[in-house]
Amino acid sequence: MDKKRIVVKIGSSSLTNTKGEIDHEKLQDHIDAISTLKKLDHDVLLVSSGAVAAGFRKLGYPSRPVTLKGKQAAAAVGQSLLIQLYAEGFESHAITTAQVLLTRTDFSKKERYKNAYATFTELLERSIIPIINENDTVSVEELTFGDNDMLSALVSGLVHADQLIILTDINGFYNDNPNKNPFATRIHHLSEITDEMLQLAQGAGSNVGTGGMQSKLQAARTALTSGVKVFIGKGVGQNKLTDILYGNGDGTYISNEKQYILPNKKQWLSLTEISGKLYIDEGAKDALLSNGKSLLPAGIYKIDGTFYKGDVVEVYWNDTLLGRGEVHYSSKELSLALGKRTNELHTNTSVVIHRDRWLKI
Repeated sequence: MDKKRIVVKIGSSSLTNTKGEIDHEKLQDHIDAISTLKKLDHDVLLVSSGAVAAGFRKLGYPSRPVTLKGKQAAAAVGQSLLIQLYAEGFESHAITTAQVLLTRTDFSKKERYKNAYATFTELLERSIIPIINENDTVSVEELTFGDNDMLSALVSGLVHADQLIILTDINGFYNDNPNKNPFATRIHHLSEITDEMLQLAQGAGSNVGTGGMQSKLQAARTALTSGVKVFIGKGVGQNKLTDILYGNGDGTYISNEKQYILPNKKQWLSLTEISGKLYIDEGAKDALLSNGKSLLPAGIYKIDGTFYKGDVVEVYWNDTLLGRGEVHYSSKELSLALGKRTNELHTNTSVVIHRDRWLKI
């Protein structure tokens, strides 16, 4: 098999025992399976939950905390313990690991996005396994990924992974809830994730993790937009991940060879926060959507918000959102250039949003 870049996501349900604590046999099983991939010369990145599970006992909690402060405190204690367990386990296979903690801002801010990519690239080139988790200790609701399923999808897109493997305690997606319907049938392959599937998956999951089957399908949908193939399921033994790569996994495969792959620079555009809005006329709309042209000041008749060069804004035609792009003007500069032709401008560029920095919605 050719060398592949693989992101493995391990959820809390696949790491813990019935008391919600880290199950060392399960942990070692994952380490052995990932080490098998490394020995086959694949690049591997690990997105792992389990910090709260590793730390809550040290804080004196009799069970997993339910409050935000309790979870964040347990994660603060448990993250280092979890990484230590991984480091020791991989060391027995002569593999070095690195800890990478991310927040949503690392994907929404352009420079941080580029820095994250550079860091992962350097680690992988040196055959090191990045072990990735959300920075739970400092994350607040508006900066979180929701769960590590989405984090794994975003990382997969960032590093141009060939495969995202989401390991969980359910062996794939079913046409009904298998916990309630004994006749529910597992779907072996999906080429897309529809809203109906997301609705069907609502509530199907474990009691340990934060993300059920619905969040895994949402993550798979995000990964597909980056051209990443996805597997959702379970497995046991040191060959479970290679079995998945060969198509023999116990779960659901999600891929679409016709899927449009979003380039890295446009992935960032899809994730970053919006700093303002531009309203354009019909001619500019046709130029952007049909003719593959850049957006010029002549086609803009209204701006909303305060933004600076390099920020991302949304573009509207009447009340219809057309897309978003990175601006080459500040809002102050653009207000002076609204509706003007190129020969009327006194700036270094006449382009407001270059077509290479434009993302159609």
